[in-house]
Amino acid sequence: MDKLKVSMVQMQVTNEVETNVQTAISLIREATKSNPDVIILPENFHLMGTKAELFEKAETIDGPTITAFRNIAKELGTYIVAGTMKLRKPGEEKLRNSCCVINSDGEIQDVYDKIHTFNAQVGGRTFDGSQVEQSGEKIIVTDIKGVPVGLSVCFDLRFPEMHRILALKGAKVILVPALFMLHTGKDHWEVLLRARAIENQVYMVAPATHGTFPPNGDWTYGRSMVVDPWGLVIAQASDGDGVVTVELDLNLVEDVRKKVPTLAQRRPHVYNWQETDN
Repeated sequence: MDKLKVSMVQMQVTNEVETNVQTAISLIREATKSNPDVIILPENFHLMGTKAELFEKAETIDGPTITAFRNIAKELGTYIVAGTMKLRKPGEEKLRNSCCVINSDGEIQDVYDKIHTFNAQVGGRTFDGSQVEQSGEKIIVTDIKGVPVGLSVCFDLRFPEMHRILALKGAKVILVPALFMLHTGKDHWEVLLRARAIENQVYMVAPATHGTFPPNGDWTYGRSMVVDPWGLVIAQASDGDGVVTVELDLNLVEDVRKKVPTLAQRRPHVYNWQETDN
């Protein structure tokens, strides 16, 4: 397959699960008008709120939200990547920030648990995602209609090692559902997406939330974006809820890798560095 049509959903997230899920479903149905191969939701599309609300309203993978998306994916005959939502796993005290890949038969094909939790001080606020989330341990490349697609989430974007591994595992496209803060988004969002695209010569497809979110009315950056393997921004959402659909020419990945063969010229034996090395 030399083409992959992707639809990114951009939406504002509230502390009302039903409102958020209905918004997501409405935008999924809007996206299908363009007949995409895959529809991707942003990070935390399911809920934003207090720590107590996140624990109280978290679901299991067989809960109502993922079940609804499985039914819709089968009905529409399309892949749905359910951005991320907080999922409860048996025997674990903390929640997982999980990205579920649902195929066109309505089956859960892969689940990626966000590896890097958001722990930072921005905009005069301290964010400690590790109080709520248990970090994932597995880097995942899934298959969407024969195309190897890497899975990454928001804060993961700041860790180039992870994205290089996704490329080395064969990814031609990397999905980055995100909830990027306004303070960092305006300075880092586009720069990081373009850097990861250039370094690894892949498409970066990054649907994001926009507007304020509870409990403190913090602003998210939005500006959902697609960057091509040369590092050019080929699509960007305006402010507000909506869908952006782009057809990716996968031949461009191989073309760029031939023109500037950085992946082929890697010298991994030199990079075998340990923290104890001088």
